[in-house]
Amino acid sequence: MNPREPGRRDDLGPANDTPLLQLIGVCKHFDRDAPVLRDVDLRIDAGERVALLGESGSGKSTLLNLIAGLERPDAGQILFEGRPVHAMGERDTAFLRRARMGFVFQAFHLLPYLSAYHNVALPLVLTDTAPAEAGRLAEEALERVGLGNRLYALPAQLSGGEQQRVALARALIHRPLLVLADEPTGNLDPANAAIALDILTRHVTDCGAALLMVTHSTQAAAIATRRIRLAEQRLVDA
Repeated sequence: MNPREPGRRDDLGPANDTPLLQLIGVCKHFDRDAPVLRDVDLRIDAGERVALLGESGSGKSTLLNLIAGLERPDAGQILFEGRPVHAMGERDTAFLRRARMGFVFQAFHLLPYLSAYHNVALPLVLTDTAPAEAGRLAEEALERVGLGNRLYALPAQLSGGEQQRVALARALIHRPLLVLADEPTGNLDPANAAIALDILTRHVTDCGAALLMVTHSTQAAAIATRRIRLAEQRLVDA
């Protein structure tokens, strides 16, 4: 699938009434006597911006990892576009993440020896996009986040706000249908946080995507169309 066509459906895509993401009875234990998640149910549709709240250590990041197929649930189902992420092999989940999901983290996770341009182009290179096309799209992505004049700056030469904008451009360059964000404004001042949140909001609107964002920030939670809380291993409305 062309990463520039996030709304395109093929024979693997869901029917119109199928949620973009659905969790059914998901459970996860790291210790048999201390479950992290119990019978978690969740539905997210295209166009939603969902804020996931909860105390530190409550399992929010674990939930994101399960959705992305980075960890396996002990029970339950995780369906993305109707496809069973919980039952996929490592190769298929890796392809799904690269083609259909985007990740934004509190720690920017930029490769320190690559320029902003090369950091942003990397996801397309990994999905076999032609280098010239990957470069063109990387330039466009950095222009959209206001860094068209910083293409060849290394991460160490960028401010924290600029690094997060590079990380956002990288996460969104393939126009993912689902963006998973883990405290995306945690290391930013209010002004840079507002820029980052505007970029995420515009992506959801422009691409018909969905956002699931773990946050403790009232500023970040304010952009959500729905808020949920993880408490006592279960999800509840916030």
